[in-house]
Amino acid sequence: MSGTNHRHESVIMDRYEMTRALTRIAHEILERNRGCHDVGLVGIRTGGVYLAQRLKQLISQIEQTDVVLGELDITLYRDDLALRKDQPVLKKTDIPFHISDLKIILVDDVLFTGRTIRAAMDGLMDLGRPVEIQLAVLVDRGHRQLPIRANYVGKNIPTAKDENIRVFLEELGEEDRVSKLIDAERTA
Repeated sequence: MSGTNHRHESVIMDRYEMTRALTRIAHEILERNRGCHDVGLVGIRTGGVYLAQRLKQLISQIEQTDVVLGELDITLYRDDLALRKDQPVLKKTDIPFHISDLKIILVDDVLFTGRTIRAAMDGLMDLGRPVEIQLAVLVDRGHRQLPIRANYVGKNIPTAKDENIRVFLEELGEEDRVSKLIDAERTA
C-alpha cells in the first residue's frame, strides 16, 4: 500500500441498537431522578448535542412533559489547547436556563480518557452550581486517564488504545451507527 491509510469499519451498533440504548438510558435517568422536574440535559458539542436532543424527545414522550436542554462547547476548557498547532474553532454554548439547583445530565457520544468530561464539568461550573452532575454516554470504550465514570452507558465497547470508535448520526448526514475503525495495516 503506497502511503495510503485504509481503515476497516466494523459496525458495533446499528440504528435500532442505538435507539434501544437511548430509550433505556432515558428510562434510567427518569428512574434515578424520580422523574424530570429538576433535571436539565446538556449535550457536549458535537455528537453529545444530538444525543441529548434525542434523549429529550424520549423523556418527553415517556413523561408527557418537557425537560430543559442546553449545548456546551468545551473548546476553551480542554487541557491540550497549548499543545495544539492550529487555532481551535469555537462553537456556541447555549444553555438557556439556570443550572443552579438542577441535576444536570451531561451527554456525550463516546467516553474514552475522561478529559472531555472534565473539561465539560469545568465549563458547567463556570455557569453555576448544579445540585448534581450525572453523565450519560452512548459508548464507553475504557482507557480512562481521570477518575470519571458514566452513570448511564448505552454500550461498553472494550478497545485497544489505537483503535477508534466513531458515532455516526443522521443529524450529521450519516446513517445512524457506531463503528470501530481499525487501520488496515494492523489487520494485515
